[in-house]
Amino acid sequence: MSSTEIIGLLVIAGFLLVPLAMGAVASRKATATAEDFFVQGRGMGSVAVFFTVAATWWSAFAFLGSNASFYLDGPLYWTAIAWNILFGVMYYLVGKRIWFHGRRGGYVTPRDFFVGLYGSRKLGTYIAVILLVFTLPHLQIQLTGGAYLMEVASDGVLPFWLAGLLFYLVIIIYVWSGGLRAVAWTDVFYGVLLFTGMISAGIFLVGEVGGMGTMFDQIEQVRPEHLILADGDWMAWISMFVVTPLGAFMGPQMWTRMYATKSPRLFDLMPFLLGLAAISYVGSMLIGNAAVVLDPDVDQADQVLPRMLLDYAPIALALVLIACGAAAAMSTANSQVHAMAASYTVDFHEKYVQKNLPESRRVWVGRWAILVFSAIAYVMTLYVPGLLVTIGLVAFAGLAQVIVPTLGALFWTRASVAGAVSGLTAGVGSLILFTALPATVPAPFASGGAGLLSLLLNIVVFVVVSLLTRSRDAGIMARISSRARDFDDERWAADDADDSDESAERSAAD
Repeated sequence: MSSTEIIGLLVIAGFLLVPLAMGAVASRKATATAEDFFVQGRGMGSVAVFFTVAATWWSAFAFLGSNASFYLDGPLYWTAIAWNILFGVMYYLVGKRIWFHGRRGGYVTPRDFFVGLYGSRKLGTYIAVILLVFTLPHLQIQLTGGAYLMEVASDGVLPFWLAGLLFYLVIIIYVWSGGLRAVAWTDVFYGVLLFTGMISAGIFLVGEVGGMGTMFDQIEQVRPEHLILADGDWMAWISMFVVTPLGAFMGPQMWTRMYATKSPRLFDLMPFLLGLAAISYVGSMLIGNAAVVLDPDVDQADQVLPRMLLDYAPIALALVLIACGAAAAMSTANSQVHAMAASYTVDFHEKYVQKNLPESRRVWVGRWAILVFSAIAYVMTLYVPGLLVTIGLVAFAGLAQVIVPTLGALFWTRASVAGAVSGLTAGVGSLILFTALPATVPAPFASGGAGLLSLLLNIVVFVVVSLLTRSRDAGIMARISSRARDFDDERWAADDADDSDESAERSAAD
C-alpha cells in the first residue's frame, strides 16, 4: 500500500471517528422521549443552532457544485451571495414565526404546522409527502458527493460503493444514538471544516497560478466569455436566487431546527451571520477559476476540487481539504435523514400504522426510519447519476413550492385549504412536466427558469382559488390572530390557554 493510500485512509478514519465519538457523548445526555430525539427538547443553544443551520444549508451542492458551476459557467454562481442573504432574511421574518407557532402548538414536523394553521389533515399530509419526495434526491447528492470524495481520498482503495456504504453507516450510528443533539454537535465540527476548507483550498490554488490578478488575466486571454454573465443566463440567475434559498428554507431539516431553537434572539442575527459566512464562496470562485487556467478540460466538473488539489497540493493538505468537502456532504445528510425519520414517525406511522404509540416506541420507529431512508438514498446514489448542481436545483424547486402555503398561513387571512392544495398541485405538477420534458418550458424561462415558473404558477393558482373558496375556520383564525399579537408583543412564553385548545384540535383533525 502506497503512502498516499495510507495517509488517505488515516484522514478518512479520523473524519469518520470524530462524529461517532461526538454522537456517543450526545447519546449520554439524551432522554428517552420523542421530543428530545426529534427537536432536542426545544433547547438548542445559539452556537449549535448557527452551525447546524449553516452546515445543513451548505451541502455538497455548495462545496462541490459551486466549484463546478464557477468552472463551467463563470460568474453565474455569484448569485450565491444574494441567496445566502435572502435565506437569512427568510429565517428571520418567517422562521421566527414558525418557531413561535411550533412552541405554542408543540409542533415537531412541518405537517403539524399546516394541520394547526389550516385545520386540514389532508393538506398537512400532502405537504409532508412533497417534502419527503423532494428531500430524497437532495439526500442522494450528499451521499454521492461524500462517497466520491472518500474514494478519491483513499486513492481508490475504497471503491465508490464501499465509500458510500461507510458514509451511510456512520450517519446512521450517531444519529440513531443521539438524535438531533448528535446531529447539531457534529455540525459544529463539520461547519468549521467546511468554512475553513473552502477558503484554504481557494487561496492555495490561486497561488498556483500566480495570484488573483494573474489568474484573471490568463482567463481573459484564453476564455474571455468566462468572465461575464452570458446574455441567456439572467433568467437562471434570478431563478437560482429565488428558488435555491426558498427550497433550502422549506426543507424538513430546517423546520426541525426552527422548532428546536431555545431562544428567539438568534433568529434576529441569522441574516448577518449567514451573509458573513457566505464570504466562503470566494474560495469556490477561486477554485473554479483557477481550474480554468490549470486544467481547462476536466471531463466531470464535479471533480474539479479533488482533481486540482491532488494534482497541485501536498498530499496531506489535499486529503484534509477533500475531507472538508465530505464534511459538507455529511452535515446535510445527517440533518435530512433525521428530519425525514421524524416526519415518517409523527406524520405517518403514528397516524396510519400504530396509533397511540408509547414514548419509547416513537423513538425506535424514528431510528428504523433513519435506516430505511438512508438505504433508499444509497440505492439512488448507485443507480441515479447526475450533475450535483442539476439534481440539487430540481430538489430545491420542489421544496420551494411549500413556501406559498406557509406564507399564506402566516400572513394572509383569505388563504384557504383548497387554494393551498390547488397551488401545490399546479406548482409540483408543472415542475415534474418541465423536468421530464424541458422543451415544454416557455421562453424566457427555458434558460434555467423552470423552477421559478412552476413557483409562479403555484402562487397564481393559490391566490385565485383561495379567493373563490371558503376561508379557514373562524376558531383557527382567532387563534392565529391571538398568537400574532403575542408575537408582536414578544410574549414568548408557551403557557397560554390556546395550547391545550391547539392540542385538542390537532388530535381531532388527526
